[in-house]
Amino acid sequence: MLIIDCHGHYTTAPAKHQTFRDAQIARIKNPALPEPTRPDISDDEIRETIETNQLKLLRERGADMTIFSPRASTMAHHVGDEAVSRAWTEACNDLIKRVVDLYPENFIGVCQLPQSPGVPIANSVAELERCVTELGFVGCNLNPDPSGGHWTAPPLTDKHWYPFYEKMVELDVPAMIHVSGSCNACFHATGAHYINADTTAFMQFIEGDLFRDFPDLRFIIPHGGGAVPYHWGRYRGLADMLKRPPLPEHVMKNVYFDTCVYHQPGIDLLFKVIDIKNILFGSEMVGAVRGIDPETGNYFDDTKRYLDSLALSDDDRYRVFEGNARRVYPRLDAALRARGNAGRDL
Repeated sequence: MLIIDCHGHYTTAPAKHQTFRDAQIARIKNPALPEPTRPDISDDEIRETIETNQLKLLRERGADMTIFSPRASTMAHHVGDEAVSRAWTEACNDLIKRVVDLYPENFIGVCQLPQSPGVPIANSVAELERCVTELGFVGCNLNPDPSGGHWTAPPLTDKHWYPFYEKMVELDVPAMIHVSGSCNACFHATGAHYINADTTAFMQFIEGDLFRDFPDLRFIIPHGGGAVPYHWGRYRGLADMLKRPPLPEHVMKNVYFDTCVYHQPGIDLLFKVIDIKNILFGSEMVGAVRGIDPETGNYFDDTKRYLDSLALSDDDRYRVFEGNARRVYPRLDAALRARGNAGRDL
């Protein structure tokens, strides 16, 4: 069995990468400055940042592969205009491709999108297609709030998003719903904005009929689904009040949660409430919460440890650690099969 972590970000990218971003931001403030150029980052610099961080922890914690994307908090779609966002996005995605090329057994790519507030999402289709068809990526991170905490975009069920969904279905790739940094002082980025977005996305799916129009569309809601599992009765009740079909047929054929929940009781609840077929192992390690839990002596984001404590059958353990990821990310499954790993049929 492979242990596939569905939620990883390049939070430790070489400093030169951030220097490029800083130069972009400086030019927004002072257009007289020269257009910044991408830095020359060597393979050794990438190796140093990966081998002392994500790859080291992957091995120490007993996992095999991470579905890897650019750092979410620095997507910052609200910074600059569409051209700035596109240049930054392409630089971020190309860097992920280099990581994957250096460590093809351990990482596979998921792309950032060049979203900007007020810009049609159709303008992000070309980058998705480039990343999937040219770079070999298996999915994308879709920001439901490019405004950075002010929520100026329409709900995810609105036809505003349909051109992008059509391309997702055509390419057979899922999207992880993932906001970026918050520029609203009311919402701490990782402690409030992220969890708000996860919960908001789920409620939007309940209110709409998106999956009637796109029955093959697939979304991963990260961070354990935000507040949803904890308030499962609320959402079941709201679906009933709104005359929506029951959640298993209305939403949960198309929506999946990861296990980025950083304590054992939270994981226990997630697995008690949500069907095993809708849960993918994820850790977001070297991410939002990097410290050691003083109550356990273990890293908060060592989520495999929590799953290992569950009384799962062999089949269910396979589903959560490997099988569900292969089903939700068909291009990942195809890549593994091309390497001679056909997985298991359940």
